[in-house]
Amino acid sequence: DPVTRPSLFALSAVLAAMTGWPIAAHLQAADHGQMGETFPIIETDLLTSIEAKLRALEASGGIAALQRQMQNQAVASVRRPKPVEGLSGATVRREWLFDPSIVTEDDIHDTKGNLIAARGTRVNPLGLVQLRQDLVFVDGNNAAEVDWALRSWSDLKAKIVFVSGSPFDEMKPRQRRLYFDQGGMLVARFGIRHTPAVVSQSGDALKVAEIPLVRAAPGPRGGPAT
Repeated sequence: DPVTRPSLFALSAVLAAMTGWPIAAHLQAADHGQMGETFPIIETDLLTSIEAKLRALEASGGIAALQRQMQNQAVASVRRPKPVEGLSGATVRREWLFDPSIVTEDDIHDTKGNLIAARGTRVNPLGLVQLRQDLVFVDGNNAAEVDWALRSWSDLKAKIVFVSGSPFDEMKPRQRRLYFDQGGMLVARFGIRHTPAVVSQSGDALKVAEIPLVRAAPGPRGGPAT
């Protein structure tokens, strides 16, 4: 039947396309020859390619330049660490007590095996070691805060801790040893939100104080106060 047979062939082709089944009963293989230019498939070894690029960089001095750049970035990050985020200058005085006690997670023994503290014991470090120096946190980019801290505490009385700026750039001209709160771990631990801030021992606790600096009121016509 000239109508039915093509219809069956079309149906078979649709089913083959949907199911992936061959329709060999209706198709015959034929060699149509080469239809166009062919090229061999070449898979380049990835490691060989990378090695070639590295050799080219080395020959052009690119690797040495990258090494110098990385060294300069490392030195810069050490000399001027990333500022502690979320801090601002104190405008009102705040004071509170901080309990440094910890609860031991395991038994603690001394070097001879004697039990110092059993697991679950609440231990206050200040009962064993005194805080010999205050901790004074300042914005290292604020000269007034740095000057105030250095005038108020000697090197033996306090550690001046920057939360921004470069302690290294200030140490030589100030002739003082300065520190930096890397990652803001200390200010987060004590709950400090403003600078300057001072941490000092008060009995078995630590007293934390955020202290606004007193600035002289301007005088007439913007001149100094009288």
